[in-house]
Amino acid sequence: MTKQTILGRVAQLAKANINALLDQAEDPQKMLDQLIRDYTNNIRDAEEAVATTIGNLRMLEQDHKEDQEAAAEWGGKALAASKKADELRAAGNAAEADTFDNLAKVALQRQLQSEREAKDAEPTLAAQTEVVDKLRTGLDSMKIKLTELGSKRDQLVARAKTAQAQNQMMDAAQNIDVLDPTSELSRFEEKVRREEARALGKQELAASSLDAQFEQLDALGDEAEVTARLAAMKQTA
Repeated sequence: MTKQTILGRVAQLAKANINALLDQAEDPQKMLDQLIRDYTNNIRDAEEAVATTIGNLRMLEQDHKEDQEAAAEWGGKALAASKKADELRAAGNAAEADTFDNLAKVALQRQLQSEREAKDAEPTLAAQTEVVDKLRTGLDSMKIKLTELGSKRDQLVARAKTAQAQNQMMDAAQNIDVLDPTSELSRFEEKVRREEARALGKQELAASSLDAQFEQLDALGDEAEVTARLAAMKQTA
């Protein structure tokens, strides 16, 4: 995976609008769980890419430093050879002095080459440093976003549990309304009243029967009295 691809991915994920994603999701909790997994995997991939990019940057920095050090070293060698050539020439040894001047020239050529390599590497170093900075910023944003995702997921799960509990309570309340115990009590009370009324009816019926018996007995008494009086009348006649 190229650094441009990783950089684009990091930037895209870091700028992702979580609320918009949740609004489009049929199951927000599953959406958040999947986002957390994706973010975790992407952060791991991005971290590996950033580590590789940083490693390459450090190698470039080391090469640049070595080129600078080499340029300084060749410059020192060129100066030393030039001084030696001057000393030999002053001593009348022109041939050997020319040899050291040639060595000084070779050292200066090496110095120029090292300086050129160091200079040529500077734009790449700057660009690579900028990429690393952006990747690190993107990673920080992704980690913040991952924390935000985790927090939103926890909040959502808590809200879902609360809503579920409320729905269960409301369902229970509706069932209580449908199966109102007071209605059962009313039906039982009505049954008791009917039983009481039947008992009263039986009592009244029993009382009526007893009254009839006494009335019948009274009627028999009257008949006996009438018969007795009739007999008495006949005796006196």
